[in-house]
Amino acid sequence: MSRRHLTSRQLETFVTVARLGSFSRAAEALHLTQPAVSIQIRQIADSVGLPLFEQSGRDIRLTAAGHELLQTARELDDSWSRFASAIDALKGLRKGRLRVALVTTAKYFLPRMLGNFCRRYPDIDIELEVANRARIVERLRANEDDLYIMSFPPEELDVVARPFLDNPLVVIAPVDYPLPAGPLTLADLVAHPFLLREAGSGTRRAIDRHLLKSGHALNVKLSLGSNEAIRDLVATGMGLAILSRHVLGESPAQSGIRILEVEGFPLRQPWSVVHLRQKILSLPARAFMDELLPALDGAPPQGG
Repeated sequence: MSRRHLTSRQLETFVTVARLGSFSRAAEALHLTQPAVSIQIRQIADSVGLPLFEQSGRDIRLTAAGHELLQTARELDDSWSRFASAIDALKGLRKGRLRVALVTTAKYFLPRMLGNFCRRYPDIDIELEVANRARIVERLRANEDDLYIMSFPPEELDVVARPFLDNPLVVIAPVDYPLPAGPLTLADLVAHPFLLREAGSGTRRAIDRHLLKSGHALNVKLSLGSNEAIRDLVATGMGLAILSRHVLGESPAQSGIRILEVEGFPLRQPWSVVHLRQKILSLPARAFMDELLPALDGAPPQGG
């Protein structure tokens, strides 16, 4: 089929329906009527020669042809963004768009870095997505963003990962929690209740890997997907936890928490900025990587 049979407006409509999983929600987001959206999707399907969506109960999902078109539309968007950024640079401007997705724990430090970047390049528009690791990996696989911030890049994808910041994981307890004096070992703590991040999160992966190496098992009383909830529950005396130092703020004691001195801790799994190896990075994405990686200039990237 010829590319000229599809308009940019049709592609935008298709991508919106795919992203929201609903014709009605896409119509609302695009300020169109639902019949207008349906007509555009039908026109694209007629040009392609295959259906793009199939019904699954009350929901719709992409067909194989729909997945191929969505990937192509995102690659076209990447290429256009790179072209637009290059033209702006040739004009002496630094305009453009930067899309960054990050795992939830990274929200404690990355906004400050983005703030510095925005002050340096005030005409670059920022789109920020914060979600759990599973959702961020899903977005990475679908090439939805420019850059991704996580501590465990997915090994199953072909990515470039550049470490840029330490991520120390520490053991915390309520300030008045009864524990032996002096340095502790994991063996001293295994009988105590622990509150940990959910399985699959970067924090939990680092913890489980360390426990496997040390041969210890913790008494996990509760698994949660929220750093804040774990931090606050520890302060109430519910038990111990292992969290990123970034979560605790400047003065943990003011929140009713103390950091324990435990052999083997802090665990250190650095934060990395990640993108698909075949990704065509826009000028704003390259500029932001330069902002994150001043100390690693010239260091070889790591593959996924």
